[in-house]
Amino acid sequence: MQELLSFFDRSVYWVEGGNERPAVYYIHDREAGGILVNAPRFSPERLAQLRAIVEPAYLFLPSRLGAQDLGAWQAAGVKLVAYGHEGRGLEVPMDVELDNKTRFTRTMDFLPMSGRTAGACALRFKNKPGAIFFGPILEPGADGWPTLVFHPDDHSAESRLFGVLGLQDLHYEYAFTDRFEPGVTRYGPGADAAIQAAINRVLES
Repeated sequence: MQELLSFFDRSVYWVEGGNERPAVYYIHDREAGGILVNAPRFSPERLAQLRAIVEPAYLFLPSRLGAQDLGAWQAAGVKLVAYGHEGRGLEVPMDVELDNKTRFTRTMDFLPMSGRTAGACALRFKNKPGAIFFGPILEPGADGWPTLVFHPDDHSAESRLFGVLGLQDLHYEYAFTDRFEPGVTRYGPGADAAIQAAINRVLES
């Protein structure tokens, strides 16, 4: 497990994955507690590692892609959180069904951005310096910065495009996706400008 960021009220860790499986991140938030982004493999050892930082309270799925061991995490007391359309395709029931009004805290909310899957959703830190966890909505391009990459199995390429266009007025310094390679993947600071430039290149091509 590797600490990536530390703010005054929260820290972000990379847990595992990033190539064959979605990258898993762990957020230690002073108000919300421990938040997993994507589902790591469950083991007593992994649970103990997380608890050494803070008790895990939530497991947020940006999408159903790569979801694993969800029942085991729920049995350990972790609440499963996903957007409505996404949660209905999971092997276990959700504990918290997201909509566009749901928030973890006053400064932590969600951005529904369907397209890669029917209920893909990003998690955002609204307060400065700002960060977004995009899941599969974006992925690193050749320069390491997240960008828009269309896939043959996209639920809706048009929805993906419209969702990404909605990022133009958002400001954030850091961004994380399902693809992560330490030392190679770029996540900030300066993520909003770099991502917008990368998306513009896609649109112009």
